[in-house]
Amino acid sequence: MQLINNKKGFTLIEIMVVIVILALLAALVGPKLMGRTDDAKITDARVQIKNIETALKLYKLDNGNYPTTEQGLSALVTKPTVGIIPKSYKEEGYLESKKVPKDPWGNDYLYVSPGEHGDYDLFSYGTDGAKGGEGKNVDISSWDTK
Repeated sequence: MQLINNKKGFTLIEIMVVIVILALLAALVGPKLMGRTDDAKITDARVQIKNIETALKLYKLDNGNYPTTEQGLSALVTKPTVGIIPKSYKEEGYLESKKVPKDPWGNDYLYVSPGEHGDYDLFSYGTDGAKGGEGKNVDISSWDTK
């Protein structure tokens, strides 16, 4: 009687070769992807600002004016109780998410109405959270995204 050894699997050498190949790929591709996260966050902030601007325009269409600085962006989610009280406020609010988003760096968007650059100014200080900056520290604003 002969035993048949039909064990199938990978040898240690084959596994080591695969690990080395994966490590090489990670070493080559990883740094290229890592540098793109700041660009992606800046793009995400611009998209969010456009979405908030759309909600602000809908608010104005219904109520005749933009929320004041005092009312802030929360007026897009809950009916304001200070300042000019809107008469035709949409009960479900003006943002689909039912909450005001934070910028991609976890900070609140800044909103001033009336603004220096138009009816309102909507902006984020970007990566560094401080006014001004270039490159990855650039400020993202409603008046620069048009």
